[in-house]
Amino acid sequence: MPLTDREQRALAALDVDRLRTTLLRLLEVPSVTGTAAEAELLADIAADCDRSGLEVDHWSADLAELRADPEFPGTEADRDELWGLVARTAEAEGPTLILQGHVDVVPPGELRSWSGEPFRPRLAGDRVTARGACDMKAGLAANLAVWQAISDSGVALAGRLALHFVGSEEDGGLGAFATLRRGHTGDACLIPEPTSLQLVTANCGALTFQLTVPGQAAHGSMRYAGVSAVEKFYPIWQGLSALEAERNADPDPLLAGYRIPAPLSIGQVRAGDWPSTVPDCLVAHGRYGVLLDEDPATARAAFEQRVAEVCADDPFLKDNPATVRWVGGQFASGRLPVDHALRRLVAGAHDELAGSGRPDEHAAPYGSDLRLYAGRGIATLHYGPGRPEVAHTADEYVDLAEVVQAARTLLVTTLRLLA
Repeated sequence: MPLTDREQRALAALDVDRLRTTLLRLLEVPSVTGTAAEAELLADIAADCDRSGLEVDHWSADLAELRADPEFPGTEADRDELWGLVARTAEAEGPTLILQGHVDVVPPGELRSWSGEPFRPRLAGDRVTARGACDMKAGLAANLAVWQAISDSGVALAGRLALHFVGSEEDGGLGAFATLRRGHTGDACLIPEPTSLQLVTANCGALTFQLTVPGQAAHGSMRYAGVSAVEKFYPIWQGLSALEAERNADPDPLLAGYRIPAPLSIGQVRAGDWPSTVPDCLVAHGRYGVLLDEDPATARAAFEQRVAEVCADDPFLKDNPATVRWVGGQFASGRLPVDHALRRLVAGAHDELAGSGRPDEHAAPYGSDLRLYAGRGIATLHYGPGRPEVAHTADEYVDLAEVVQAARTLLVTTLRLLA
């Protein structure tokens, strides 16, 4: 589809210098999920959107009410507040397109691993380095650039553009959950998470678990008189590793590029309270992948059954079984309907503007806000700047050329959806 006059006018109004300045400003705010800076950044963006002429809904969510909801998605970080922000054009008869992005980032980790301060963005040539550069403040900057280009060009929209800015994505998706619960919905949603400018049309899910393995304490000099919870954990881990292999034996074609599409990983292990005492308890926390289209309840049941089977075969664990609790983030999977036009529109706009052919389409092995929007019947996909393998790493970065390309593609897609 050749570019129309209105599309060319809007593209000409896309201000690359302002986009870069916006990205650097966003990166200077240490908006780690659950911290006060997360709310501060949302307040700053709300003020900018208000000045730009958008209708702004900026609210403090009721955490107690959200936690009591049967579909509460869980959280990982300690949190005593959650703010929501939606900025949108005037109501229109046409469809509503959502450009969504999360403002929260993960902690920077070991500072010695960084070549500079994580929240002092560094620009070297075309590359910006800072925590959140890739995941996903580059996408946020692209979303804001889309609206600004439409506003500056004077191009009229037949439908409504809504910008959803959310927190708490990194630890479960509570921000998106609260936004949808407030009634902010639409007909389609684009989320510029880092995809290397490819189409991600489905996400696996992820469940956080706590596994508690019992033992029997004894003096270390007579360890044979006790039962080590560490040693009893080992056969359970072997059983869970076998479960992971079974569940990943026949992956969905969209996940064919991943060695393990739905991994089961132990992230934390704690056992015992004294070096010379046989540990009588081991607590492990981990992340358990949910397959595409799999009900999380089915995934949980398979995990719990495997733990029970291992315990039943062990003389000690048979009478003292390990227990499983589901804590923290609980991500379901989600996918774009196979026949939805959103896929074609984004791929076509990318092809025309980048001249590199249509982008590849695949699924991602991690959970994201995609599943919450898709679960409400909103056609949703990821398309954005940055390499996903760079997210959450030290010296996280994004290339500005990709950010500009993403903004241009999102702009043309927006105009075609809201023509």
